[in-house]
Amino acid sequence: METQLLIKNMVCPRCIEAVTDIFSQENLEAQVELGKVTLKQSLPNEQKETLALALKNRGFELLESGNAALISQIKTLIIDQIHHQDDLPEINLSTYLSEQTAQEYTKLSKLFSSVEGITIEKFYTRQKIEKVKELIFYNQLTLSEIAHQLGYSSVAYLSAQFKKETGMTPSEFRENGKIGRKTLSEI
Repeated sequence: METQLLIKNMVCPRCIEAVTDIFSQENLEAQVELGKVTLKQSLPNEQKETLALALKNRGFELLESGNAALISQIKTLIIDQIHHQDDLPEINLSTYLSEQTAQEYTKLSKLFSSVEGITIEKFYTRQKIEKVKELIFYNQLTLSEIAHQLGYSSVAYLSAQFKKETGMTPSEFRENGKIGRKTLSEI
C-alpha cells in the first residue's frame, strides 16, 4: 500500500536532497518531490515519529492531512511555479491551484487568508517580487526580460508592484547593493 506524506518548508532542489537523505537513513525507498514524499509501503507510527523528528531537526515538518497540509501544498505549488519553472503556466493562478489541489479556489482562498493572514494573491506577489530581486541580483536580464519571464504586462507594472512591496524601484534596488533579499521560507 502506497503512503503519501506532506512535508512543510520544502522550497528548493536542495530540500529534496535533504529529505531524500533522511528517508535513505531510515532505509525507506521514497519518491521525493517538493512538499511531498511517496512511499511504497505503509509506516508504523513509531517510524513515522522518528521521521518527524529527523525532519524537524533539518528544518522541515511532517504534516498530517488537513488544513495545514493544504496550505503547505498551496505554498509549495506557488514557490515551485515561480522559482523552479522556466515559464509561468498560461492559465491563471486560481485555475492552476484548483486543478492541482482538486479544491474550489474560493475554499482555498478563504482557508489561506484565515490561517496565513494574507491572501493567496499577496503571497504570490511576494514570491514574484523575491524572484525579481534574485534576477536583478544576478544582472543577466533586463527589466523588460524579467517582466516578460514573470508574466508582467509591462516594465512599468513590474516597477510599481516592486516599489509597493519593497519601498524602492528595481533600479534603486540594483544601485543599493541589492540588499533586502529573503529566503523563500521567510516570505
